[in-house]
This record gives sequence, structure tokens and C-alpha cells, in this order.
Amino acid sequence: MVLSRKSRFVFISGLTLLMLLALPMVAFAEEEAEAQPALFGTFWSVVPPLIAIVLALITKEVYSSLFLGVLVGGILCAGASLSGILDRVFVKGIVGSLSDGYNVGILIFLVILGAMVVLMGQSSRGGAQRTSIFLGLLIFVDDYFNCLTVGSVMRPVTDSHKISRAKLAYLIDSTAAPICIIAPISSWAAAVSGFVPGENGLKIFIEAIPFNFYALFTIVMLFAIAGMKFDYGPMAKYERNALNGDLFTVKDQEAVSNELRQEYINDKGRVIDLIIPIIVLIVSCLIAMIYTGGFFDGSSFVDAFANCDASVSLVFGSAVGFIFTVIYYMCRRVITFKKCMWSLPEGFKQMVAPIIILTLA
Repeated sequence: MVLSRKSRFVFISGLTLLMLLALPMVAFAEEEAEAQPALFGTFWSVVPPLIAIVLALITKEVYSSLFLGVLVGGILCAGASLSGILDRVFVKGIVGSLSDGYNVGILIFLVILGAMVVLMGQSSRGGAQRTSIFLGLLIFVDDYFNCLTVGSVMRPVTDSHKISRAKLAYLIDSTAAPICIIAPISSWAAAVSGFVPGENGLKIFIEAIPFNFYALFTIVMLFAIAGMKFDYGPMAKYERNALNGDLFTVKDQEAVSNELRQEYINDKGRVIDLIIPIIVLIVSCLIAMIYTGGFFDGSSFVDAFANCDASVSLVFGSAVGFIFTVIYYMCRRVITFKKCMWSLPEGFKQMVAPIIILTLA
């Protein structure tokens, strides 16, 4: 269902009015039981995420949809108390999320990954379909890191093989998230393993991998499409056009012009300049995980991995990976030290969107 801009505005306005009218209906069971509202554990508990998902599908805008979901949750928790709503949404919600040590670790990890993406994008432009899939499976640490890295590296390769940009986007996106959500050493695992209070979240995550059918079937589908060389629906049209020289079919002129105006393309970079930093990053994260889990204090490898602090481990591992990458590129004279340091704020800018989404989520 696609609504016009006016219809979307009316829908959101109506939803907001409905929320205001419903305020008197929301009350706490007891004054002293503020931590557990009367609606706790009822159907109303799933209303905020449902609102966020429905609004995201209708408006195609994720930030406002997530925030309205948070706002509805605050209203259901605090009732008609304006101060209570503000406290739930901003103090305990947004500020609480950003001040939580575990969450801050995930955000730092994302920023460092963004910096590494910028570094690798400057160092290597060389390298279609199976290669894109295998490279996507190799970079399982973070899905955003996966998309940005594989996209920048494989784009020249797939262009030369007349693979449409739509097909490349499908291969990258359908590899990045599925491999990240079943990889124990990933930002996703670190984020969701803290959602089970009093339990070993990472152990539960690992045990649930065989039941993550979406991820497993999607990866199988990728290899099936690449191996049997078939496309259907709009993708078949995009691929036919690509064989005739039109890689875009539907062109985003601004994106094309930005691509043609790239300020820095390094001809010294090789594929090894991408592979070595990724290997160091993965190994560093793994060592950091068993370190925080007590492996070097006598715990077994399995126990150390299960009891690790995933957030801190990813920060340690990504920091080591970034420092190694800077030193490695400078020794190889691929990019200058100034460009390496420029990658930090540039990487942060690339990760602003996922940071906002994670904060609201």
C-alpha cells in the first residue's frame, strides 16, 4: 500500500490524536509500583513496535517511525503525566541508552568500523557474483561494514562483467545481514546478547543459529541464483539492460555524478590491502572475546567465549584492527597519515544513520 504525502500526514496526525485521547485510559496499578505499569505484560506491550513497523512501511521513513514508537511506549508507561512521559522517553529511554556502557561500546565499535571502511575505500579499488557473495560472507563482523566495504570493492568488478547495480545491491544486502545475524563475532550478536537479563545471552544466540531460517535460506538462495544463472521479475529486466551497457536502468543522477567526482582513487591498492586488515580485525575481536571471558586466567575456550563481554571485546578488537590498518597502509605507502586521520570523522559520518537507528531501537 502506497499513500500520498497528504495521506501519510493525515495518518500520522490521526495516530497522534488517538494517542492523546487514550491518555486517560492509561493508569498505574499502584503509586509505589511505578516500575511496572498496569499494562505490563499485556497486548499493549507490543503496540509500540507495531506502530513503528507500520509507520516505517507506510512513510518509508525510519527515524520518525521509531521515535513515534518510543513515544507511544512512554505514554503507555507513564499515562497522562507529561513529566513521566518526558522522563520515560528521553531520560530513561534515549539518554539511558546512550549512557549505558554496553551500548556505548557498540557505538564506538561502529565508529571505528566506519573509519576502517573509509581507509579501505581509499586503499583498494580492485578485485562476479560468487566473489561478491564470498567476500560478503567473509566480512561478518557488522552488516553496515559489510555493505560499505564489499560495495566499494566489488563495484568495479561487477561493472566490468556487466552485472547491474541492482543485482550487486541485492547480493550485498542479502549477504550482509544474514551472515551478521548468525555470526557470534558480530555487532548484532553483541547487541542482542544483552537482551536476556540473568542469562548467558551469547550462549542463547549460538544455540538459536540453526533456527534462524531467514538467514540460512537467504544464503542458500544467493548461491542458487548465482550458480544456476537465473533472474526473475524486475531483476531480469535490470540484468538484460546491463548486458546492453545500461548498468542502472533507473538512474540516480546525483549518485552517478558524485561517483564520477570521487576525489581520491588510489591505484596502488591491491586486494590484499583489503583482506589483511579484515583478517586482523576478525582475529583481534576473537582474541579480545576470550580475553574478556577469562581464557588467559584459566577458563576453557568454550567457557571464555560464552562468558565474554561482547561489547568491550568488539571495541578492543576494532581498535587493534584500526591501528594495524593505519600502520600497514603507511608502511605500504598506500595512503598518507593525514588521510588515515581524516578517515575517523568521515567514518563517523558514515555511521550516523545506524547509530541513530540503534539508539531509538
